[in-house]
Amino acid sequence: MGPPTDAGRIAGLVGLLFGLAGMGSAAVAVTLPAIAADLDLTTGGVSWVISLYALMLAVATAVYGRVADLAGIRLPLVVGVGLMAAGAVLGGLAPSYPVLLGARLLQGMGAAAVPVLGMAIVSARYEGTVRTTALGQVAGTAAAVSALGPLTGGLVADWAGWRAVVVLPALGLLLVPVLWRSVPTAGTGARLDLLGAVLVAGTAAGLVLLVQSPASGAVIAAVGAALLGLGIPAVAAQVRRRPEGFLPTAVLREPVVVRSALAASAVPAAWFALLIAVPAVLAGEGWTPLHIGLALLPSALTGFLAPRLAGPLLARLRPARSLAVSGVTATVALLVAALGAATGSAPGLVAAVVLVTFAFGLGQPALMAAVGGAVPVEVRGVALGIATLVFLVGGGVGSAVVGGAGEVLGLDRSLLLLAVLPLLGALGLVPGIRADRRDPGALTP
Repeated sequence: MGPPTDAGRIAGLVGLLFGLAGMGSAAVAVTLPAIAADLDLTTGGVSWVISLYALMLAVATAVYGRVADLAGIRLPLVVGVGLMAAGAVLGGLAPSYPVLLGARLLQGMGAAAVPVLGMAIVSARYEGTVRTTALGQVAGTAAAVSALGPLTGGLVADWAGWRAVVVLPALGLLLVPVLWRSVPTAGTGARLDLLGAVLVAGTAAGLVLLVQSPASGAVIAAVGAALLGLGIPAVAAQVRRRPEGFLPTAVLREPVVVRSALAASAVPAAWFALLIAVPAVLAGEGWTPLHIGLALLPSALTGFLAPRLAGPLLARLRPARSLAVSGVTATVALLVAALGAATGSAPGLVAAVVLVTFAFGLGQPALMAAVGGAVPVEVRGVALGIATLVFLVGGGVGSAVVGGAGEVLGLDRSLLLLAVLPLLGALGLVPGIRADRRDPGALTP
């Protein structure tokens, strides 16, 4: 355990690292139209810049947690931040579209280390009220930095171009030496189910490829269908062979975990979809990256305030209803965005991003509370990792829907199509809401 006196400094540094990692999506989003123009891409083509990043972020997050159990936090954190920085620099220098996509895969693979290992640093170093306060400081700092991502991206793009924006997360590498002595090095010796992780990654990639295939052609559709068709039975077989592996059966058989994760995943789907759609529509109206970043300032304020509102709301509504409110809010956001995209209404698009930012800020802690309260302590960490994986895969699916269906149906209709997902997720939570009414002391949806 570390001295309580340095908790504020460590929490601030970890939160800053969180925020810089978040720049990989929030700041880059406002430059997507500029990237598309520079590399001669369609909206569907440039959406891969977000989709692949979100996919790698999802799958690698769970892997880093297991590696930290095996080897301690320091080594995977250094590797992760190093990969994030390397991917960011390579992306900024990318001479072609394929190189940019490869760089984004690398960057997402590295950035995934930051959320899970950053929280692990604080949890391992402090205890009691010091730990709780430090975790809150991490969340607050991360929210503040991430919320300024679109504006930062717009300012940097206006001054130095989109390539400089892509490089921004590499600044996180400067924080590693400062945190070095504070990062635990001891692991527990837990084993990593590498085959299970690869199979899950391949299956998730198949889903994203298949969803985005309308804009990418028959080859992408065939590859996606093959990965998905072969991956599902392969994952099922691996779970039977390794019941305590990457996807433990004790977690998969808990309906609360499955319901909550699937329902919550529709919220990042909406968030990442709007990261692509809103800049595309505004750029089509002649807006520059700086103007787009300025327009998204209200959502930045929402992102800063949401963590402070989520706690009281979660205590009042309980996890099931909080997740349902988050899902319904995301549906409303997508409907408003669809109308804004159809009419070119900037206020409508800005309002949609504000709504989905609030939904994200409520949905993520509600998911953690739901899953954490539904499983035994000994599998809680694994359950939270799986829930986070499903949650973030939703982001890849959402950006893929807009990138794929948007090319065929138009951005407005693709957003309408996506609006069904969070609503279905909210409906799936009805059993948990009824259980809350029967047992007001229950914490599970």
